[in-house]
Amino acid sequence: MKDGVVQQGMTKQMFMEIKLAEAVVEGEGFDLVAMGRPEGPGCYCAANTLLTMYLGKLIDNYPFVVMDNEAGMEHISRLTTNNVNLLLVVSDASIRGIETAGRINSLVDALKIAAEKRFLIINQAREGITDSLQKAITKHGLNLAGIIPKDDLLYDFDMAGKPTVTLPGDNPALSAAFTIFDEIIKANE
Repeated sequence: MKDGVVQQGMTKQMFMEIKLAEAVVEGEGFDLVAMGRPEGPGCYCAANTLLTMYLGKLIDNYPFVVMDNEAGMEHISRLTTNNVNLLLVVSDASIRGIETAGRINSLVDALKIAAEKRFLIINQAREGITDSLQKAITKHGLNLAGIIPKDDLLYDFDMAGKPTVTLPGDNPALSAAFTIFDEIIKANE
């Protein structure tokens, strides 16, 4: 399987299943599949196709699967997944961010992606949300699940390359995130 060449006597499907298994990094309490770099400038086409084909195989092995996509709508428009129980759109506390979240919501509708529940999470908010931000949320028909406050320690961890799962348990951003996730999970049981 050197250099992505399928060995003699092995089907492409077997090759891809082995490669996918190799891509899963097992962690403490969770596993991670990280996509590699693009094939060409900005192109994730083949990687997305393979991810779509083999995601079902991974889903069967886990009670929860979280897909963390890069900012933007490309992953949704490429139909990397078309059937989700819970779609969380994370935005910063800006009108532009909320408008993008609204476009994502509209794109999910237009592409007929089966998203049973959809929620908006506002990240890095200075002081809650302003009236203008609330109006934008309402205008776009978004369901606000909660707000994660701006946090200097979280920023420091990010700049130092430290995993956020190692933040102190009383960290305000971490506490807010866990509260949001607990409420969403409880509401969907």
